[in-house]
Amino acid sequence: MRIGELAAKTGVSVRALRYYEEQHLLGSERSTSGQRHYADGAVDRVLLIQQLYAAGLSSRSIVELLPCVVTGEVTPELLERLSAERDRIDSQIHMLADTRDRLDTIITQATTTFRTGRPCD
Repeated sequence: MRIGELAAKTGVSVRALRYYEEQHLLGSERSTSGQRHYADGAVDRVLLIQQLYAAGLSSRSIVELLPCVVTGEVTPELLERLSAERDRIDSQIHMLADTRDRLDTIITQATTTFRTGRPCD
């Protein structure tokens, strides 16, 4: 598929896809006219890259982790790195859940104040 099709299927801009190639996160074949062509698996790869970026990983970290995803081969160092990233993400999840719970409390109090016209105790 061409770059515009990949962008449409993933919701990622053409510019971002070109950046992924520059960072060696994504590969393509070039036609004789120079157009990029991606394998069908590129959709899943782009979505994974997006997830990893959203989780706070840098492009350098993603490049280091992707071979494990592609080939299934892992070194002890890579396994340790994957575990550390997972632990970092778990920590973020817990912090976000705590923040959500605090916001729920504030919303409940504000809703009570709004409905009754008087502040909560």
